[in-house]
Amino acid sequence: MNEPLNLYDSYRSLFPVTEQYTYLNHAAASPTPMSVVKAVMDLYSEFSHFGIGSYSKWMKRIKEVRIMCAGLIKADNHEIAFVQNTSGGLSTIAAGLKWKQGDIVLVPRPEFPANVYPWLNLERQGVTTGYISRKDGRFGVKELEKSLRPQTRLISVSSVDFLSGFSCNLEEVGSFCQKKGILLCVDAIQSLGAIPVDVKKCGIHFLVAGSHKWLLSSMGCGILFISKDVNEQIHPVQVGWKSVVEEEDFFEIDLDLKIDALRFEPGSMNIAGIYALGAALELILEIGVENIYDHVLDINNMIFKGLKKRQQRVYSSMEQRDRSGILTFIPSVDPQKLFYFLLENKIMVSLRGKYIRLAPHFYNNHDDAINFFKAFDNFCFK
Repeated sequence: MNEPLNLYDSYRSLFPVTEQYTYLNHAAASPTPMSVVKAVMDLYSEFSHFGIGSYSKWMKRIKEVRIMCAGLIKADNHEIAFVQNTSGGLSTIAAGLKWKQGDIVLVPRPEFPANVYPWLNLERQGVTTGYISRKDGRFGVKELEKSLRPQTRLISVSSVDFLSGFSCNLEEVGSFCQKKGILLCVDAIQSLGAIPVDVKKCGIHFLVAGSHKWLLSSMGCGILFISKDVNEQIHPVQVGWKSVVEEEDFFEIDLDLKIDALRFEPGSMNIAGIYALGAALELILEIGVENIYDHVLDINNMIFKGLKKRQQRVYSSMEQRDRSGILTFIPSVDPQKLFYFLLENKIMVSLRGKYIRLAPHFYNNHDDAINFFKAFDNFCFK
């Protein structure tokens, strides 16, 4: 791994945002590379010139992107459905499972709301949401064991905590769930595209991720993984003409649902979003997720050293097994004033309460870290 930085610098021209900003905010939303822009522009150009005449070509491309999505997480093609976003995917799972009165879903606390509200919405069915305690954003099997109740049916975790950047050990959690006979659901939006994942190896039953963060694509499109091992346990709440086996037969009505994840795609697809995701995935897979992960950690190592040198409190764990692309710290100065000063100086990060969150990607380099600290020092020592 540990490729030389000039390899990644060769990709910077694909990201014109670098001409305007030092962009360290991929945990919020990524600027799309020009290859994504071209893919979507070409699609709309085809639609403008040929209308529905290119439909078969679009459907072929959707199959290709589905294959790339499956390869990214080591799944089978038929276990992947395209959804609108992470919240929609999680809600699909929550609504589609058959629950019993008294069932319990466990989620970490605190947690990003997208992985809480779909489960809270089950209260009217007699399902209770329980909580796994975090300490500085972290948790492990010990905390899972402590939170476990006999009626626990499913555990839903974020692969990476949106605030601390804690990277959940999915293999350990998956092994725990397997031993206990519990379903495992993963919100992977803060890791997919930047951290390798193998859904089979980790024993994941459901995985969801929108494509506008580390996947470098657009809002309004994401992927839903449903393991074939639990295919019979979940039923689509929304069905349409594409949910059935004979989707092209518009005259014979037969609610014969597809047997795989594709039954969760009820109607016309978000073709532009899928095209965008496909172009982004081609770039990510060309570089390699393992290489991206190593490079992002290299940038964050430099930022960590700079923060410690300036006696700033780093909130993110720097233990190797806990790390992700997110590095969060609590500034010794007013965080809101610092955030807006950074923004005025074209440094793009996130403000989350008292925390400043940085999240570089593979096209960022050491110069970006240097630019961040120049602005930081100008604010703190002016």
